[in-house]
Amino acid sequence: MNPAIDRNVSVDRLAFEDRGYICSTENAAGGRGINSSHVLNSFGARTLAICPAGGRSGERFRRHLDAGDFPYETVPIEGEIRTNLNLTDRQGLTIKLNERGPTLTAEEVERVVHAVSRHLPDSSWLMICGSLPPGVTGSLYRELVRLGQAAGCHVLLDADDEELREGLDAGPMVVTPNQREAERLLNTALITRTHFAAAAARIREMGPRNVLLSVGSRGAVLATADGLWEVEPPRVDAVSPVGAGDALAAAFVWAMAQGMDITEASRWGVAAGTASATKPGLSFANRQETEAILPDVTARRVEFL
Repeated sequence: MNPAIDRNVSVDRLAFEDRGYICSTENAAGGRGINSSHVLNSFGARTLAICPAGGRSGERFRRHLDAGDFPYETVPIEGEIRTNLNLTDRQGLTIKLNERGPTLTAEEVERVVHAVSRHLPDSSWLMICGSLPPGVTGSLYRELVRLGQAAGCHVLLDADDEELREGLDAGPMVVTPNQREAERLLNTALITRTHFAAAAARIREMGPRNVLLSVGSRGAVLATADGLWEVEPPRVDAVSPVGAGDALAAAFVWAMAQGMDITEASRWGVAAGTASATKPGLSFANRQETEAILPDVTARRVEFL
């Protein structure tokens, strides 16, 4: 609902009150759903990315999409879509600066909902990804979750703040918050493994059938009706963690669509996120790169709580 042109800048170092030097700059079509589409298509899945786009920035956004490898449908709006700035240094330290995006009218929001509804009968999964632009309330995500469910789709929700809270109420198949999003949702700091497991369990009690809580280099915690699992990746040298969570969500959906059980799908998700973090800039691991990491990703049942 709030796509962007991502300006991805690699620098030699990020240091407080000191200079760094730019090594490279790249512009690309961005947004969580766009990033997930890249990953899913590199795995061989058939997808359709739906998003609003308007203004001159919307034209540039579509040109970037045209250079990509997946089909998309943009819904015309009056406002300019946003530009986000991602700064990453050679040690993997990252700063993300996001614009809030254009204000959408009720009519423009309804056009997006109609576009999604039109394609749901031919879909097995609906991924609802990212933030909402100004003027759009979190109830939209609750509505989209219910539309997907009514059409027989599995629904993944990857969101933050109000849109996450509202979407939880509709009971999606799975939600994939990261650590910071979970902390904001629960209004508490998460530090230890026990904290992560307890948080995943608490979020599941708020409505979704399953929770896959991403905790960065420590992997993820999976909460289901059958219990809790820690999904741990191998140690790697992270180059750029930007987009790793999007890769996790995409690979998880791909694996579930292949008929894998949810624990195995979580291993695929963590493997894709980990492999993507080793790549420079905003680039994502493909299926082969993910498979190379997968044997070293472990899923262990959590017995405490």
